Amino acid sequence: MYTVVDHQFMSQALAQAQKALYLSTPNPRVGCVITKDGQVIGSGYTQKAGGNHAEVQALADAKANGFDVSGSTIYVTLEPCSHEGRTPPCSDALIAAKPAVVIAAMLDPNPLVNGRGLERLKAAGIDVRCGLMESEARALNPGFISRMTRGLPWVRMKIAASLDGKTALANGTSQWITGPEARSDGHHWRAQACAILTGAGTVKEDDPTLNVRDVVTERQPWKIVIDSRLETPLDAKLFKNLHQSGVIVVCADMDSEVSQTKAKALQGLGVEVIAMANAYGKVDLAKLLRYLAKERSMNEIHIESGYKLNGSLLRENGVDELLLYYAPFLLGDGIGMANIGTLTELNQRQDWQIIDHTVLGQDLRVRLAKPSPKL
Repeated sequence: MYTVVDHQFMSQALAQAQKALYLSTPNPRVGCVITKDGQVIGSGYTQKAGGNHAEVQALADAKANGFDVSGSTIYVTLEPCSHEGRTPPCSDALIAAKPAVVIAAMLDPNPLVNGRGLERLKAAGIDVRCGLMESEARALNPGFISRMTRGLPWVRMKIAASLDGKTALANGTSQWITGPEARSDGHHWRAQACAILTGAGTVKEDDPTLNVRDVVTERQPWKIVIDSRLETPLDAKLFKNLHQSGVIVVCADMDSEVSQTKAKALQGLGVEVIAMANAYGKVDLAKLLRYLAKERSMNEIHIESGYKLNGSLLRENGVDELLLYYAPFLLGDGIGMANIGTLTELNQRQDWQIIDHTVLGQDLRVRLAKPSPKL
């Protein structure tokens, strides 16, 4: 059904989508290539929310270059949208352009679309095909797919550890476990997330800024602090530069006078404070993740926290992907990766599958995901 040439052009569309990696959230990362007589006449990728989608960008690019799109073949990494959001439907723009063929890598999992965009193109007499290099397209958008199909963001947990799985010395010293190449790579993953999440303990211990520094990006992710008792210092570094990215502090409750006073002080800094408690008087992490997907349209959450919060998230099956950086040394007694509790049988373990691994300087990065759900 698909030729070598089709694969080549869809690969170029995927390369366009890659350019939206740090940019398009909460919209998916989509790329589009328009071809005619075996040549690319236009290309584009999804812009910031409220800006052009990939198809409209590619059509504008072709027009700017003086090309007539009618009769062309268009390759797009996601089904063109068919609903009115911040922008008009892309399917309408394509129909108006009168291409002969539209090839999509995958259907849009958004219930508002999910096949309707392609059906509109078919009804307009356009030859429509779908499924070319689908797995590659899906890999670009785990968070968007997760939010649309599960009502949850894709949660990626980053941990830097020694070969024996220690993230810090027994006295808490942890800077730096890994080298500069691994730390720089970590900023790539921060940049593509909608939010970076940590715990109050990490803020008090390390005072991180939690921003993106080592990659060029037009957008800084939100910062989220899990702080059951509102203990985060008001002068924490992550509260600086709130004009670049918002901060949410999530506590268990704001019923006491002390917590209300602290909440007002944080709000006075421009920090958003929300209460979300479980039956044990802690922050309800499962409820929070659903809230971030449904109410805040967050696709990917990047976790950089400590032993306790890591354990809580893992015990509640709240993590989809592990991003582990191993430094080539042993630390002996120290603080481990996560407090997952004591297992009494091997079948109580959590199973993970290795996605890929790579050497960064002297360190080894291993990416793992759960065997299911398959996104």
